[in-house]
Amino acid sequence: MNEVFAAIDIGSNSTNLLIVDQAGKTLERIVRSTRLGANLTSTGVLSAESIRRTLECLNEYESLIKRHNVLRRRTVATAACRVAKNTAEFFTAVKKISGAEPELISGEIEGALSFVGATSSFSDKRPTLVVDIGGASTELMVGSETLDFAVSLPFGAVNITESELHRDPPRPEELTNAISLVSDAVDDVAHNYPQVSQVDRIVGVAGTIVTVAAVEVGQKVFDANSLHELRLTREAVEDVFRTLATEPLKDRVFNPGLPSDRADIIVGGCCVLVAVMRRLQISELVVSQYNLLDGLISELRKKTS
Repeated sequence: MNEVFAAIDIGSNSTNLLIVDQAGKTLERIVRSTRLGANLTSTGVLSAESIRRTLECLNEYESLIKRHNVLRRRTVATAACRVAKNTAEFFTAVKKISGAEPELISGEIEGALSFVGATSSFSDKRPTLVVDIGGASTELMVGSETLDFAVSLPFGAVNITESELHRDPPRPEELTNAISLVSDAVDDVAHNYPQVSQVDRIVGVAGTIVTVAAVEVGQKVFDANSLHELRLTREAVEDVFRTLATEPLKDRVFNPGLPSDRADIIVGGCCVLVAVMRRLQISELVVSQYNLLDGLISELRKKTS
């Protein structure tokens, strides 16, 4: 019997689906902006509109899961659901759709799964730092054959935008404050885990990094697959950051490679990426389209082998 596996990641900015068959062939890989964590910084709760968008997306995913006759599945929820006061209510609504509540995973577990996914396509298992910038958190993970450690920082593209970038375009002092906030947190990581600067390779995953890569190469039609293993230099990241951060949103949306549903938060995401690369003196990173979802699928497949 050819088993089919599914994984869903309910994130702060996007809700994502991966369906894979027993041979490892991808049947569906969908990234959908649902902005579950919108306004969470100021309200402390998941808004009714954000929940509605996310549930609609999960309903669509459920149809695909049934169409592919998925028997083994796993759904996780991350940063927004870790801090929202009404997560239990949201999970109850999700359970009505899928039959089971999502797993609320810690930032460290999120990092561990992202590490497995991000490094899965590399045959050489040398010391690697994986940087995963999400909507409301950023995970830094180091390992080679196995994960050595994972640290989660409470900063991502959505919550940095909402808390620090109030003008359109952001003022220089807003950008400086946002970068400094993240840089201070990364400084603590570097102090507590010096291995973070003693790696042979840096891999970047998730929406912000993939989008910066798409803008850098000027993709006319966004295509994450073609960006896999692209080398993204710090100079290129800084150049994209300067371009996007100095444009008002009405102009920013016309940049090739920038999805319209990410244009309002990409500068916040860039602040996080720039802060990490500056503080850790990263000259270049390798883009991976594989991420947390692939880590989830990997675990599911191991349980059946």
